[in-house]
Amino acid sequence: MTGLPFTKMHGLGNDFVVFDARRAPLALDAARVRAIAERRTGVGCDQLVVLEAPRNGGTDAYLRFWNQDGGEVAACGNGTRCAARLLLDETGAERVVLETDAGPLAAHEAGVGQVRVDMGPARLDWHEIPLARAMDTLHVTVGAGPLSDAVAVNMGNPHAVFFVDDAEAVPLAEIGPGLETDPLFPERANIGVAQRLAEDRLRLRVWERGVGLTQACGTGACAAAVAGARRGLTGRDVTVVLDGGELGIVWREDGHVEMTGPTAASFTGVLPA
Repeated sequence: MTGLPFTKMHGLGNDFVVFDARRAPLALDAARVRAIAERRTGVGCDQLVVLEAPRNGGTDAYLRFWNQDGGEVAACGNGTRCAARLLLDETGAERVVLETDAGPLAAHEAGVGQVRVDMGPARLDWHEIPLARAMDTLHVTVGAGPLSDAVAVNMGNPHAVFFVDDAEAVPLAEIGPGLETDPLFPERANIGVAQRLAEDRLRLRVWERGVGLTQACGTGACAAAVAGARRGLTGRDVTVVLDGGELGIVWREDGHVEMTGPTAASFTGVLPA
């Protein structure tokens, strides 16, 4: 069958259709992305990931990401780990460097089935999130239902993290869409609800912009870990428990955030031309 080869992958159930366009360009628009991501009539995924030829020396590939709704975004933590897994297996290297619109990201082998990615520095100023107006990002005045007093963090994409007593009790599917599109977030925002389980452990659920509720969100886990440390609820080295499993997050003293977790290839296929 001739057409467009792809690999279906996931990180803790956060799933991706991955295309290799390093040798031949791949034309995607919002309608095509939505058609591929559709779970009943397409392949089905939370995001599309495309590997392109590197644009700068010293890197292994350029990554692009599209959300399920067809919008292109700068960063995706679990998607980066999945792409890194493909390149690590292909090259046999212990380390690869991936270019993204959020900056270069170094990925490493981290044990059997595990990939660690340096997601770069957490951005914490209001204009870096971005927010619509100047505000203390440790106490952001936005909320809905039982949620208020968010922490804003940019991990290559904007996040608002709300700390709650019981993450399971929050009707995130109902209030997530309104918070995602609140006027305070000119680029929309990913909405996380986090519960402190211990000084080194958080429970997290995430409403992802352009996708909805997902089994896991890598940048969301990074944002929650940074937010917990900023609030004094946790240390800088935490395990984040998501619906699909656990990610290890370290907010280093130099400001960079490292994420470690598993990836898996579900199947390969070919889309008709």
